[in-house]
This record gives sequence, structure tokens and C-alpha cells, in this order.
Amino acid sequence: MMKLQEKAPDFVLQDQDGNEHSLAMYKGKKVLLYFYPKDDTPGCTTEACTFRDGHDEFQKMGLVILGVSADNVKSHKKFADKYELPFPILSDVDKKVCEAYGVWQKKKFMGREYMGIARTSFLIDEQGKIAKIYEEVNVKSHAEEVKVDVK
Repeated sequence: MMKLQEKAPDFVLQDQDGNEHSLAMYKGKKVLLYFYPKDDTPGCTTEACTFRDGHDEFQKMGLVILGVSADNVKSHKKFADKYELPFPILSDVDKKVCEAYGVWQKKKFMGREYMGIARTSFLIDEQGKIAKIYEEVNVKSHAEEVKVDVK
């Protein structure tokens, strides 16, 4: 897992429209990199929609929102269109970025163990360093928590 004030690993990933994004593209801006398990599932949809609903305010604060999951670009496109998400959601199908940030982890559900994305967000400062790590995210209140931290 990443540590506070550590340099955030750069990456190049495609968004729901096939456009490439890298962390380096956003140098000089605050970035919220939020990792979520799966497109169009209840918790992930709630989280994405709270960021959507607060998007204008986040933009005024100078914060860039980037979602990341292991779903493919086609899945992201369907998810983004269905919920009118105004920010990039990035496809990490090979899970290299998830591994670099330490969010590809062993999980348990109903007694079954499997590997998956631990819902985690990273607030990255203008210099590209980790300013805050959000673990065990509450999908309903996460966007508000981020707004408080960015102000």
C-alpha cells in the first residue's frame, strides 16, 4: 500500500472513450484517484454518482476525479453513459496500476477468498505526492469527505 507523502506511481490508462490518461498529465493539479471493484454494481454506482453530483463543485476546487477499475473500456463506456458520469473512468484490465497502488488484494465474501480491488482512494497533491489515503470507503459519504479535505 502507498504511504503519505510518497510519490504516486505514474500510469497510462484508457478511459471510457478510449482516450489515454496519465498522472503526469495532471501535474500541478490535485487528483482524486479512486479505485472501485466493478462497474454498475450497487456500491460502485452509488460512489460514482456522488462524485458525478458533486463534479461542478470539485472542478471549482481544482480537483480532478479519476475512477479506476479492472473493467474494460466497453464496460466503462456503458457505465459512464448510463449514469452520465462527467469524469474519466480508467480501465486497468491487467491490474498493473491496482498492484502499484496496493489495492489488488485478497478479499473474502461469504467464506470464499478471491483477489479483487479493495475500494480505496488516493488524494494526490499538485506535486504528485500522496496527500491522503481513504481506505474502507463509505460509498454514500465519500464525496463529501473528499470535499472537506480539499477545501
